[in-house]
Amino acid sequence: MSQNMSAEIPSETRIAITRPVLDEQESAAVDAVLNSGWVVQGPRVAEFERMVSEYTGARHAVATTSCTTALHLALLAAGIGPGDEVILPAFTFIATANAIEYVGARPVFVDISLDTFTISPDAVRKYINRNRIGRKSSVKAIVPVSLFGLCANMAAIHEIARDSGLVVIEDAACGMGAKRQEFHAGREALAGVFSFHPRKVITTGEGGMLITDNDELAALARKLRDHGASATDLQRHLTEGGSLLPEYDHLGYNYRMTDIQGSIGVVQMGKLEKILAGRKRAAARYDYLLQNDRCLRMPYIPDGYTHAYQSYVCLYKASRFWRESAVDWDQIDIWNKERNRLMKSLEEGGISVRQGTHAVHALGYYKKKYGFGDHDFPMSFIADRLSLTLPLYSDMTDADQIRVVTAVKRETAA
Repeated sequence: MSQNMSAEIPSETRIAITRPVLDEQESAAVDAVLNSGWVVQGPRVAEFERMVSEYTGARHAVATTSCTTALHLALLAAGIGPGDEVILPAFTFIATANAIEYVGARPVFVDISLDTFTISPDAVRKYINRNRIGRKSSVKAIVPVSLFGLCANMAAIHEIARDSGLVVIEDAACGMGAKRQEFHAGREALAGVFSFHPRKVITTGEGGMLITDNDELAALARKLRDHGASATDLQRHLTEGGSLLPEYDHLGYNYRMTDIQGSIGVVQMGKLEKILAGRKRAAARYDYLLQNDRCLRMPYIPDGYTHAYQSYVCLYKASRFWRESAVDWDQIDIWNKERNRLMKSLEEGGISVRQGTHAVHALGYYKKKYGFGDHDFPMSFIADRLSLTLPLYSDMTDADQIRVVTAVKRETAA
């Protein structure tokens, strides 16, 4: 990492929140698909699936139109449906909860650990134990979220799941390249799902992937993504007698990734290690520049975890730990206004920033449907109100990062 702290700060060009690594290689791959005459789900999607399977160590990888649709398929294929409850963190992107709603199950929010922004195993245990008393539990699954490129505490989640007979499906939308011990994100669950949105480590524009070691779940997910068909177009194309239409024994969906996207994914997988290395260098540079900052708490990484840095998410005014019984909500509101003013000032100065993500229980649909109060999951609400995502991408320069941190310190010192 460069220690040249006097690097010249560039002219005030906008610094993006992130920037995908796309060049002539992706263009050539797309051209090859367009010239091949086969642009729907086909050989390039199959190659992309193989590369993700090999990289993560999963037996199967099933490409889809998005991480949301991959999670929808995973829940369906795992048998989750109406009347079931599914535990998930209250602090996550809304799509995690939406997919649970899609299958007719009830999303059960629990709080997070504020240090990691991931689901609190203690909160999961408390909910399960509280609802064992006096009634048969409807909880069927846990969906931990490996957020911002950091894996959830899957060892603790699995212990709870084993004790309670629950299915674990990991939302690893941000998790490509993230690990806990030797396990890649998504591998410590019945199924894991990834996103290839442009803000993720690698992108196909839109797109998702389901990974699993379960043969039956993978086979069913492949059918469900293709209207429930017993064979894909490519399989029929390569098989004698393929002019006959397939059987349809399931109510399926059109969640197929195109070969145009698959070809981009193949190229992106070839760049993955270089992209991850660049993001980690940039994160380490932020760590150095912010090491004595009293305003922002840098991302926390537990021992044995590998952060992929899909985002570099700090916590504003995290000078002390909060406990549910001692949260000063008036102070949180003051700090929230300060954070928002800081974000506005940075944006006006050409530096793109974001809050980390939402406290989903405080969003209109879920708040109205289930009657939540903002403070029902306090650590999630604090994370919503005080998280701050700084710009980060693999080829970010020292000068741009110095510009970001200088602007932050200038505004917070005022």
